[in-house]
Amino acid sequence: MRRLLIILGVLVLVAAAAYGGLWASTGRSQLARAFFWGDSDVGDWQRFPFRKVATGTPAPLPKQPQAIPGLDEQALAAGQTTAFVVVRDGKLLYEGYFNGTRRDSTLTSMSVAKSVLSLLVGVAVGEGKIRSVDDPITAYVPELRERDPRFEKITLRHLMGMRSGLRYDDEGTPFSDDTSTYYSPDLRGLAIDDSGVESEPGQGFRYNNFNPLLVGLALERTTKVPVATYLEQKLWRPLGMEADGSWSLDSSDGFEKMESGVNGRAVDFAKLGMLVAEQGRWNGRQLVPADWINEPNTPVVAPNGWADGYQYFWWARGAARVASGRYGQVIYVVPEKKLVMVRFGVDTGGRAWPAFMETLAEKL
Repeated sequence: MRRLLIILGVLVLVAAAAYGGLWASTGRSQLARAFFWGDSDVGDWQRFPFRKVATGTPAPLPKQPQAIPGLDEQALAAGQTTAFVVVRDGKLLYEGYFNGTRRDSTLTSMSVAKSVLSLLVGVAVGEGKIRSVDDPITAYVPELRERDPRFEKITLRHLMGMRSGLRYDDEGTPFSDDTSTYYSPDLRGLAIDDSGVESEPGQGFRYNNFNPLLVGLALERTTKVPVATYLEQKLWRPLGMEADGSWSLDSSDGFEKMESGVNGRAVDFAKLGMLVAEQGRWNGRQLVPADWINEPNTPVVAPNGWADGYQYFWWARGAARVASGRYGQVIYVVPEKKLVMVRFGVDTGGRAWPAFMETLAEKL
């Protein structure tokens, strides 16, 4: 009996040491992150390292409070919403915070980050740092050509339209592409070494997180600064964001999580929507080329049918442009009305938020 207890004790110590070692490796191990952190959630911004995105002189939006027909605060709270903001003609008509969130709370974008990346690429194209979205990705990441010459056919436009033809396994296992592009501690290396051509580019829509990683690499290399720094210089400071933001990184002093990691206040995300509503112009300055904002959408059918177009990492629903992230993070823009709505939440609460926002927009 005593010998058995000793063996059991040793096994417990070994298991505890292994568990502790795995936990300690979350900063450098995809497997450890997947094991301990599990599926993604809106608290992940507190787990990942980040790069600060500093504001300049804060310029709060002028308030013009009014009732929003069809907006039920009890329903928002019950639907796991944390923030809901409505802006029209540059004025803040409504802001509500729920489920423990405050006006100064930091909220994370999830895939809305892709749409932010799109705006930055538009800036880089306007500045001539990126020559054209019809350039092959190999013009900026030549390592891909060395690994597989078929990458020569894939353009930035293909990547930003989710028509790259790259392989993507979204089964959600600890080693799937979906998990790797979210939890890898070396997203640069992952994008260069693990992305793979599966079919001809331009043939079909396939949502794929390798695409923004490769676009982000091109942006980083052409601007010669971290993507978060470019966001700070070109948009965050010029827009007079109310507070500092951040961009989550794959590892300490690493690469920005292009697919999901912009963090900030809800009202500051609304300003990004306002920039789109104003055709890229802000206080007399053309921050993003108008042609970039107005690029025609390519028809697609989104899950649940809530969108009918996609281009440059933005969805379209009728006349609206939509930045959409997992768990119902949404920036909804109706340029012709100069109307912006922003919703953040712990989960969707079972609602297709762009469709709901469309019904609100019809009454405003």
